[in-house]
Amino acid sequence: MFIPLHDRNELDHIDLQYVTLGLITLNGLIWVATSLSGETGAFTMAAVLGLGYIPAVANGYADLAPGLAVVPEGATYVTYAFLHADIWHVATNMLFLWVFGDNIEDAMGHIRFLIFYLLCAAAGALAHGLLDPRSDAPLIGASGAVAGVVAAYLILHPRVRVWVLVLGRIPLPLPAFIPLALWVVYQLVMLVVDGDGTVSWAAHIGGIIAGALLVLVLKRRNVPLFDRKIVSPRAVVHKKATAKTTSGPWGR
Repeated sequence: MFIPLHDRNELDHIDLQYVTLGLITLNGLIWVATSLSGETGAFTMAAVLGLGYIPAVANGYADLAPGLAVVPEGATYVTYAFLHADIWHVATNMLFLWVFGDNIEDAMGHIRFLIFYLLCAAAGALAHGLLDPRSDAPLIGASGAVAGVVAAYLILHPRVRVWVLVLGRIPLPLPAFIPLALWVVYQLVMLVVDGDGTVSWAAHIGGIIAGALLVLVLKRRNVPLFDRKIVSPRAVVHKKATAKTTSGPWGR
C-alpha cells in the first residue's frame, strides 16, 4: 500500500531514541541468528515453535513437546514479536518502527515506550488467539507492536508531513493522517476479506486498538493530542518581537 521513508518531526524531550534503536537491533540480530539454518532448519523451527505464539497451546487445547517449551506459555505473547519469517518481513516492520517509533518514545519516555511496545505486541497476540483459539500455527512478527506505534502516531501527529513511497514507486510528502488512516482502514478490510490468509490481520487490529488506548495514558502530560501546540505567554511575546524585526514573507 505504502512504504514510509521519513517524517519531519523533531524530538522534544529526549536526545536519542535508544529504545527504538535497541528494538530494531535486537529484531535484526534475532532474525540473523534464526535464519542461519534456513527457514525450515531445525534451529529455526525450534525457535518458531518455542517462542512463537500458538493459540492452541496458549488456550490449553494442545501441548508443546517438552524440549520445545523454552519459555512459559504466557511469555509467548511477547516473544513471538521478535521472530520474523524472512528479510522482507523484518525489514518492513523495522522500517515502520524506525520512522514512527522515535516520536512515540519521545512522547512517552524510554521506559514507558518499552512497556507500550510490549503491551501492543501482547494485544496483537491476544486478538489473534481470540479469532482462532484452536489454531496450532505459530504467530511470529512485530506487526502487532508496530501497529500500536502507528496508531499512537496517528493520534499524536496526524498533521506532520511524512514522505511515503506510494504503490512502491511514487515518493510523496503527505500529512500523516492520510497514509496512516488509510493503512488502518486497510487492516480492517483485510480482516474481513482475507481472514484465512497467512497474514494475521487480527494481530494488527489488536495492536492498533491497544496503541490508540495506551498512548492516552502513557504519554507525557504536556504532550498534546492531534498536533495541538501548547503556546506559553513567553512564546507569544517572543513571536511578536520576531515579527517586528523580520522583513520578508513568513514561513520556512
